[in-house]
Amino acid sequence: MTIVAWFSAALLEFWLGCPANWPHPVRWMGHLISLLERQVRRLCHSTPGLKMGGGLLWIIVVGSSWGLSWSLLQLASAIHPGLGFIIEVWMIYTVLAAGCLRDAAWEVYQALQHGTLEESRKALSWIVGRDTSQLERPQITRAVVETVAENSIDGVIAPLFFLFLGGAPLAMAYKAVNTLDSMLGYKTEKYRAIGMVSARLDDVANFIPARLGWVLISLAAWLLRENPRQAFKIGFRDRHQHSSPNCAWSEGAVAGALGIHLGGPNDYFGERVEKPWIGDALREVACDDITRTINLMMVASSLALLLFAGLRLMMAGG
Repeated sequence: MTIVAWFSAALLEFWLGCPANWPHPVRWMGHLISLLERQVRRLCHSTPGLKMGGGLLWIIVVGSSWGLSWSLLQLASAIHPGLGFIIEVWMIYTVLAAGCLRDAAWEVYQALQHGTLEESRKALSWIVGRDTSQLERPQITRAVVETVAENSIDGVIAPLFFLFLGGAPLAMAYKAVNTLDSMLGYKTEKYRAIGMVSARLDDVANFIPARLGWVLISLAAWLLRENPRQAFKIGFRDRHQHSSPNCAWSEGAVAGALGIHLGGPNDYFGERVEKPWIGDALREVACDDITRTINLMMVASSLALLLFAGLRLMMAGG
């Protein structure tokens, strides 16, 4: 039943994406994180205090995410196996984000193709943390490609990795880790202390998935007749060209597959953040690079699902 739940949830997420008004645990995690952040800031004012408070916040959010997920799944299965299956599918569906990423990137692509520059900037602002108000079309395109490349790891491949290791509850705990990093893990003055634990433990959680994603994106580039050799080469060569130890693996693979530059300086919360360039600018970035990156992400995600499902079946057979 577990493998059936995996594929059911993945197909459902690929098809539906992330409807805005559906109940979603990540939104609940976000509300809890915001509530606890306010309490930590109210009680802690020094840098060491904010770091300790941020660590306690991390434990509460991740621990409760795993504990509540495990308890709900056990309770549902005890009531009826069919109900347990439905809850498991729902949990897995909510931790995956391939369809959601595809739809969000497509919104920006459509705005770039048929809308105004302001509409493109607004659509981009929904999926990135950087300031989009002054970006031009090539910068907007590059930002979408970077976002899809980076989030192919923490939005799909990493959740599938933790699903393989510990089922839906562990995948949900990973989602809490990733949500904490996305809300608190910025290297700005406001978040540097309180988000230190969240940022570093997200790096730990994504260490293996990021490197696996580099290989899977390179394989996807081969299947899609992009440039798999350069995807593999640039992903490894530029793996350190990012403040995160993980992000450049997937971004480098996509940059190599498409033959474009990613990275560079950006503004976050009013602060200029200097980032090195990733990839070789063999040509100027083009709007169609968004759809090509979406295709790379979807194929790499499918390969990850097949890989982990195959490993699970082999282990069960053994």
